[in-house]
Amino acid sequence: MMNIVRKGFWGTVMAFAFPAAIAWAGTLVPLSAAPTMPAQNLGTKSKVELGKHLFFDPRLSKNGSISCAFCHVPTAGYADPRPVSIGVDNRRGGRNSPTVLNAAYFPKLFWDGRASSLEEQAIGPLGNPVEMANPDYNALVGRLRKIRYYRVAFYKVYGGAVSLDRIAQSLSAFERTLVTPDSPYDRYLMGDVNALNDAQKRGLAIFKGKGRCAVCHNGPLLSDLSYHNLGVPQVGPLAVDVGRYAVTHNPEDKGRFRTAGLRNIALTAPYMHDGVFRTLRDVVDFYDKGGGSSPYPKDPLIVPLHLTDQEKSDLISFLKSLNGETKTQESYRASRSR
Repeated sequence: MMNIVRKGFWGTVMAFAFPAAIAWAGTLVPLSAAPTMPAQNLGTKSKVELGKHLFFDPRLSKNGSISCAFCHVPTAGYADPRPVSIGVDNRRGGRNSPTVLNAAYFPKLFWDGRASSLEEQAIGPLGNPVEMANPDYNALVGRLRKIRYYRVAFYKVYGGAVSLDRIAQSLSAFERTLVTPDSPYDRYLMGDVNALNDAQKRGLAIFKGKGRCAVCHNGPLLSDLSYHNLGVPQVGPLAVDVGRYAVTHNPEDKGRFRTAGLRNIALTAPYMHDGVFRTLRDVVDFYDKGGGSSPYPKDPLIVPLHLTDQEKSDLISFLKSLNGETKTQESYRASRSR
């Protein structure tokens, strides 16, 4: 596993690169300042700008109604504030769209881990009949080639025409800039004892101890990158969602979903794969009672916690300390304070 040294006002600490998830078990460490950038898709300024333009452009969808930002809303932590996502012609998807913030650090993407890179993930919604609903990728490429901005921009960045791979590379380059490594929680881990208030410090103690949160929510992303069945109530359009099993076809994976990273969690309601819980208090209450029931074997790590109301309140206060800002947000805030 590769180590990355982070130096700052509060000294030098060690953050961890990816994947090597096994080494994170139970550990709480700061997030590295930037994700690993693949050699075949370097994030140049012009490529990132092109990816940003694509991310917010509804013309990526079949009828020009749905952009990436429609389901990954910046003001909602680049997640979807609806329980399940809505696509072209108001078609309802079966799951809640996870946040794009810090997605670049994850070795597997989607709730079931079916994509192994941001580039692979970016392509999926473009042809999904419930999401952007392009009848085929050639239709999308042909449509963008008719737009002068894209003809010029793709030639400038790639020295060639619009293609599916270049669309995915551009979107991914932009998404790799959507990282939030400087939360109050990170600053606290790096030695700033005033970064968390008293309630948040008590909440962190609950997180690591009685609340058992750090058993699965650990490492830089506050996720073990594994898949668990919590007995989450299945709501929404899907009567049954087999989770990870749809990818692996391993019967043991039925009902299992990836452990969500908790960074910016206070911004990204609703929660769980189907958006069943509207608030953090709903989530904490669910865990406190030992999760729910499931037709498939439930993870033995999920047990009743017997938290008091004060402990729940402190835990939620701590979770709010996990909010961070992207460099763009930091720059904007700094400019407004001058």
